[in-house]
Parts: sequence; structure tokens; C-alpha cells
Amino acid sequence: MSIGSPFHARTAPLNRKQQWREWSGYWASSAYADAHDIEYNAIREAAALIDVSPLYKYRVTGPDALALVDRVVTRDASMMAVGQVYYTPWCDEHGMVIDDGTVHRVAEDEFFWTAADPQYRWLTLNARGLTVGIEDVTESLAAVALQGPFARAVLEEATEEPFGDLRYFKRRASKLLAGGIEVGVSRTGYTGDLGYEVWIPVERAAEAWDALMAAGRAYGIRPAGMLALDVVRLEAGLVLLEVDYTSARHAINPEQNYSPFELGMGKLVALDKASDFVGRLALRREHGRGGPARRLVGVQLSWNDIERSFSRHGLPPAISASIDRAAVPVYAPRGDRQVGKLTSHGWSPILKQAIGLASVSPAYEALGSKLSVEWTVEGQRGRVDATVVPLPFLDLPRKRA
Repeated sequence: MSIGSPFHARTAPLNRKQQWREWSGYWASSAYADAHDIEYNAIREAAALIDVSPLYKYRVTGPDALALVDRVVTRDASMMAVGQVYYTPWCDEHGMVIDDGTVHRVAEDEFFWTAADPQYRWLTLNARGLTVGIEDVTESLAAVALQGPFARAVLEEATEEPFGDLRYFKRRASKLLAGGIEVGVSRTGYTGDLGYEVWIPVERAAEAWDALMAAGRAYGIRPAGMLALDVVRLEAGLVLLEVDYTSARHAINPEQNYSPFELGMGKLVALDKASDFVGRLALRREHGRGGPARRLVGVQLSWNDIERSFSRHGLPPAISASIDRAAVPVYAPRGDRQVGKLTSHGWSPILKQAIGLASVSPAYEALGSKLSVEWTVEGQRGRVDATVVPLPFLDLPRKRA
């Protein structure tokens, strides 16, 4: 049975239509307003608060904390400085991705780990022989994403500290002036925009929400739900577990297993790092064979074809404002040979384009490659043309500024 997050006392009254969804045992708001477009606009044009408390969170400490992190993740954790954050996948022994998330180096012998799925058992299994402590802090630490072009101004208003020096994928401790709430702040997020994630003791969560909302009032801050978050993460070309790929832990056949190189995470795999990591041998073998049989690409769908598919039924063109997470077949540009599938697709309000993430064979990985995507109107299946385009679809300079 789902429960409210630590912010529920504040978020529930703001959810006008009580639109909730389940996220790891918590209620997460789908949208606070009548429609999520105003929340999308807050993320892209002002500032937004997104409750991300349901993320699984772990603290790894002790003399061998670095050794455990380096044993599990595909990146070279020995290169992490204190205050640095890595986005990284981690794999099973077959080189298939179990999950992806962030790892923060809080101190020389302390790391903070976030994940979409539970990872306590996996971390414990891989800690054998190491002097390390693993603590599940999911329920003791609330989290909120402060995202948007005015996010920095809001944070500086709330803390009366400058944050222009906190670079992309860095973190530090801070304090919200209202109530003197000690928080951790990381320059991270899932929106592809300027943003921060604020890590808050659960007993101070409601106060922290009030402080950030008060600081953001002059900047047009709004709470944003999962529907708006789904749109911005697609624009940013970010994958979603159990939508764009299946965790190796949940896969029931080989087709549902994905290596990092199939998910556009090849740059996050340090095959030659000094220490071994789970799945390295399998990934080296895959690399030696020329890579996996599938590649993640971004595609732009032809609006003219979408319009024609509706015109055949005497209907005006329409596309959902929400992201469609149902897998859709992708075909070679001519003929009926399926070469992949569309995993997430929808309309980008800022780009004014229909976009999607697709898993396709390597022959169609190159930019400019032509594809054909199944498109259904009134129960009748048709095809629309699609073109492989660079990821991310939207690359805002302020994200890294």
C-alpha cells in the first residue's frame, strides 16, 4: 500500500485533481494543475519543485567504501574527488545493466548513492571481504529537485549563499535560513535544465518545502509532477528504467537485457580502469565482437506524416501532451522488416517536434538514418517516417553554466 512522501502534507493540498501515481511505495503527483503544461513551462521558463523522495538512497562508509563503489559501477570511481557526483550504470556479471543513478563522494571514506530500484542486497553481496558500512537512508532522507532557469536564484534566496561556483555534477553542504535546516545540495537533476537536488532530513522536509516555495515566489516557482518531468527528461534524451530498458534483475528473456553500450552509456564504461568491476569481462567480450546488436538513438517523427494519418480518417491531427511509454515497432524505411522499437515518444513543446527514443540495429545508428515508425489512428495501423537525430534533443547551455 502506497504512502505519502515526507512532503505529502504540503503537496497533497496543491494537487487540485488528486492525480497520483505509485512510485516505489509512495504517492507521487502526476500533475498538480488541471494540465501539466503549466508545470512544464515552470521547469523551462521559471523554477519548479519536484518531489523525488521515492528514490532509493544509500550511505556507503568505511575504509573500503571506495573499493566497493569501484567494484560495482562501470566508471572509474578512483578518479572521483570529494564533492564530485557521478552519473553511472552498474551491471550484473553478464554486463547487463541492473540500474543507473548517481554516486556522490561526500568524504574520502563516504559515498551517497541514489537508484531507481532497491540496491541494498546488491551492494551487500559485492561488499564481501571489504571493511565497509552500507546504510539504507531512503526513509530518513527526503529529496526535492529544484529545476529551471531561476533555480539558482531561488536557492541563493533560500540560503543567502552564492551557488554560481557549484559546478555541474558537484555537491556541497548548505543550510536553509528559514529554520536553519542543514541540507545537502547537488548540481544534478533529470530535466536537462539548470537545476539542483536538495537532500533534507525527513523530519524537516515540510519546513524545507515551505522555505523553498517562499524563496521562489518572486520567481514564479511551481510544484511539478511526473507528467511534466517525463516530457523534460525525454527532451534531455534521458532513459527511464522499465520504459527505455529493463533491469537485468527483472528481465525474463535475453531480449530484455541491455548492456550500457545499448543505452548510449558507452562513455560511462571504463573497461581499462585499474580495479575490476562486475560485468567487465562480459563487456570486454561484447566490445571485441564489435558492440551490441542494438543502439539507442533519438528520432524525429515526420509531422506531415502524422497529419496525413489523421486526415485519412477525416480527423484533425493530434498528439498526446503526455509521453507515450508503450513500445512501438520501428521498421526499415522500405518494406516490413522490423529493425527496432520506439520506447518513449511524444511532443516537445519547446522544439515543436514529435520526438522519441528508439532501440535499433547498428545499421540505423548513424545521424540522418531514415526509419519508419508504426502509428495507429482509429485502430488502424499505419507508418510515419522518422529520422535519427543527435541526442540530447534539447541541449541547454545553462544546464552546465
